[in-house]
Amino acid sequence: MAEVTMDKIVSLCKRRGFIFQSSEIYGGLNGAYDYGPMGVQLKNNIRDFWWKEMTQIHDGIVGLDASILMHPRVWEASGHVSNFTDPMVDCKQCRSRFRADQIDLNGACPTCGTKESFTEPRNFNLMFSTHIGADADSGSTIYLRPETAQGIYVDFKNIVQSSRVKIPFGIAQVGKSFRNEITTKNFIFRSCEFEQMEMQWFCKPGSDEQWFSYWREQRMAFYEKLGIQRSSLRWHQHGPDELAFYAKDAYDIQFLFPMGWQELEGVHNRTDYDLTQHQTFSGKEMNYLDPESNERYIPYVVETSAGLTRNVLMALSDAYEEETLEGGDVRTVLHFHPKIAPVTVAVLPLVKKDGIADYASRLEKELREDFVTFFDVSGAIGRRYRRMDEIGTPYCVTVDYDTLQDDTVTLRFRDSMEQVRVPITELVATIGKATKEYKRVEA
Repeated sequence: MAEVTMDKIVSLCKRRGFIFQSSEIYGGLNGAYDYGPMGVQLKNNIRDFWWKEMTQIHDGIVGLDASILMHPRVWEASGHVSNFTDPMVDCKQCRSRFRADQIDLNGACPTCGTKESFTEPRNFNLMFSTHIGADADSGSTIYLRPETAQGIYVDFKNIVQSSRVKIPFGIAQVGKSFRNEITTKNFIFRSCEFEQMEMQWFCKPGSDEQWFSYWREQRMAFYEKLGIQRSSLRWHQHGPDELAFYAKDAYDIQFLFPMGWQELEGVHNRTDYDLTQHQTFSGKEMNYLDPESNERYIPYVVETSAGLTRNVLMALSDAYEEETLEGGDVRTVLHFHPKIAPVTVAVLPLVKKDGIADYASRLEKELREDFVTFFDVSGAIGRRYRRMDEIGTPYCVTVDYDTLQDDTVTLRFRDSMEQVRVPITELVATIGKATKEYKRVEA
């Protein structure tokens, strides 16, 4: 099996319409990317898979979509204004900028090779600031949120009072966040504009360790359900030098990306820090009246925080394979779970003539009611199969001369390349059953 490299992922993403560099015709903008037709569908499918898992399947989790722009005091309370910084240095020779904790300050510049050329490290706040209102003065400064979690905390009381939820319960949110990263690298792994999928689980103090263990199990199970190879996932517990000052415990789910093991999602025991901070800074009570014990307390929080855009890179990296077939041919295939594949079913007429293309076109329109479909009539059937393999389409339906006689089609499965004959009347049910029973074969 050929090695999966970031260069191969980037090339496929541009070639097949997954991801493009932002503003590419102007030379591009570092740390910003556009999701093309295949990419936006993949990203939305992963988002919907997560949202369903959290808010529909799980008991006791409600949703929220908080504003990107928030009162600046929110970020003072959270500690982002004073503490959300990275140490930064510049090369005096070539003006390249680096995080001071990621290079050897006594060594050569990674860009130009000049030695002893770095400035003294200085703190660099990662939040993007802007102004609200007509006058751009210090009183109008606000920030683009660097995380979605704070929107959940400040709306905690509103949700308790309006939704009749009882502790323990969770609040889930998917949304964009912005970080003015000093260095952006590894494609969409680290970018200035990204999306997060976060859930804050509010629980009674003393029960937090039980829930922390529970959510660790749930989050790992999610990725296996998503069809990710278990051998590419592992846990990393934060050591004393990594643990945030407010956290009681923290674990990362790491994935084996092309550049090595990296964080995919964090599960954190944040105690009552955030709600206590917002109570102090706002002057509004953030405690909870337990209807069973009649006691008041500020809940503890167990957080699950995943990057949606990072999940997209994970899905691409995990699914990518260059498979050598009999005869020496190599096919590039993306082994997406059918529920997140950008296209679920491709309908391919064997030839354009004799009414076959018209029949296939009608069938494809009918299948749109149940699946994301694609109609392709251009080129040899084998070449069309390869194109569908390369964007991860799990099922191809071929309409041929026999179809006109008996209303059956050939259903091809992406992973095994097996082909079976299926009556039109059973096609939707057959695809639905195959999707529900789909199991990824470990490489």
